[in-house]
Amino acid sequence: MLTAISIIILVICGLLALVVLAQNPKGGGLAAGFTGAQQIGGVQKTADFLEKGTWTLAGTLMVLCLISAGLQGGNATEVEDMEVIDATEEAAPAGEALPAEGEGATGEQQPGQGS
Repeated sequence: MLTAISIIILVICGLLALVVLAQNPKGGGLAAGFTGAQQIGGVQKTADFLEKGTWTLAGTLMVLCLISAGLQGGNATEVEDMEVIDATEEAAPAGEALPAEGEGATGEQQPGQGS
């Protein structure tokens, strides 16, 4: 399921990039080819179509990203919790005391720490 959503997200990203690149903020882009006489559905219709397509693709991309994050979120938390528990158990096994300050790992005093 997650792989299918990831593939759909990549396809939408590609389409969104193409639609945005086809636009020109100054009224050019694909609409520039229709600059002749006032045509029925000419420049304005093309610009409206590209703008609506941009908003639709961006909204769809946002929803799919939220769904993907929601599906991944539960699994990642459980794995991280298990790793933290395992690391804690390995660092200080139950029943063993940690060496006191000034003592080495063998329990002997360090030189210069005389008593």
